Amino acid sequence: MYIPVTRTRARSLAGLSTLLLAVAGSAAGATLSVGPGKTYVAPCAAITAAKDGDTIEIVGDWTYSGDVCAIARNNLTIRGVQGRPTIDAAGHHHGGKGTWVVTGNNITVENVEMLGAKVPDGNGAALRLEGTNFTLRQAFIHDNENGVLSNANKNSNIVIEHSEFGHNGSGTGQTHNLYIGNARSLTFRYNYSHDAVIGHDLKSRAMFNMIAYNRFSSTPPGRPGSTASGKPSYEIDLPSAGTSYLIGNVIEQPAVNDNSTLVAYGEEGATNPGQDLYVINNTFLNDFTGGTFVFISGKVSTPALIQNNVFGGPGTLTSQAGAIQKDNRRLDKPGFINRAGFTLRPLVNDMVVKAGPAADPWSSGTDPKAAAYKGR
Repeated sequence: MYIPVTRTRARSLAGLSTLLLAVAGSAAGATLSVGPGKTYVAPCAAITAAKDGDTIEIVGDWTYSGDVCAIARNNLTIRGVQGRPTIDAAGHHHGGKGTWVVTGNNITVENVEMLGAKVPDGNGAALRLEGTNFTLRQAFIHDNENGVLSNANKNSNIVIEHSEFGHNGSGTGQTHNLYIGNARSLTFRYNYSHDAVIGHDLKSRAMFNMIAYNRFSSTPPGRPGSTASGKPSYEIDLPSAGTSYLIGNVIEQPAVNDNSTLVAYGEEGATNPGQDLYVINNTFLNDFTGGTFVFISGKVSTPALIQNNVFGGPGTLTSQAGAIQKDNRRLDKPGFINRAGFTLRPLVNDMVVKAGPAADPWSSGTDPKAAAYKGR
């Protein structure tokens, strides 16, 4: 039915539109500013004052020492601006757990550097995740007992991207650059994880893992790096199995390591519902004298798909006799532009250039779109 718009009705509609815009703006939350000369001098003061849905902006190129707390609100965004702020625990911790203990849901943390997380029981973390759903972007997490440590939460989806993790671990072998508990999913992409101190560069018990276009490696002793050299165990450990994709990663085992396996799958029981592993388009580099590139527990019944990978250096390709191996290249010394400097573009005349066909359909029924995980 046609309803004519009179001048009075137009004013009413305009007023309603203004009201709706005000409500929408309110729902979007406030922005709280942190830093020298700002409303809040340290992040935790703003975190405590925040309401659900707020954004906290922390002025960068500044160090905030000993500032530790719980993040209890929901739907917060916490990000560094005007440079990257440094959060140094400096001997402090919240509740014996770490620097920022995330108990709220749907939290996003962006563009922060975090270091120095230590607690009495030796299992502290820069970011301790106890809520549901968490996103981390453009962060540098280093020199903590754990970089990221999450509780088991089968409803939680964790996304970590464009970040660096280095030299985390207490040296016991039980602390890691990242430890993800039994979450619903982990998406780990475009990251650099390196030099874990005895522990793993990435350990995840998530039921679904998408590990795409990352670099896992270590700094040779004596060579300058963003952190000190470490002595990692596994580069990637998926101890509970789960539907897992390793796509387009560079996975390097250093000559100095605590375990000669690069990737381990299902080693602690294969208790997740899915037991399907896809290892596609990765570059494996083993600088050790031996070991195993892809260890798969005998408790895993589904054959892994290992396709279009380059395996450089000595070692057993996989421990799973029934794994589907297609179009992989085993080379003692793959031809790269600059192997030592990690410029890993193949030489034009190398046998790996344009050698891999498209991967087979995924038996899991999940078909990640290639464009969504294009290397950046």
